[in-house]
Amino acid sequence: MARHNDLGKKGEEIAADFLKKNGANILQRNWRFLKAEIDIIFLDENILVLAEVKTRSTSAHGNPEEFISDKKLSLYLDAAEEYLKENKMDNEIRFDIVSIVYYSEKPIIKYIKDAF
Repeated sequence: MARHNDLGKKGEEIAADFLKKNGANILQRNWRFLKAEIDIIFLDENILVLAEVKTRSTSAHGNPEEFISDKKLSLYLDAAEEYLKENKMDNEIRFDIVSIVYYSEKPIIKYIKDAF
């Protein structure tokens, strides 16, 4: 596996642990619909949260959350609708970002609620 893939998987583990420690009831990880992949899906009370995890080894070229494209946002919206339909849910939806800079043993985590 390429080094950037290893970093991404490590970031997703860090994000899942962070969210669980903060009370998230994780329903799914790495859920796919067509070309979209939602990293973490969880409930925050009655709100269905779709969380994108972005991990970088440095913030020298920008913060991780700055690397989410408009195309990714569009895919997320389509995937959210499909997830609700497949799971027969009518919850309110929120899109969050877990931004991680991981260049040492102590990652820097930035949690952005209602990011887009």
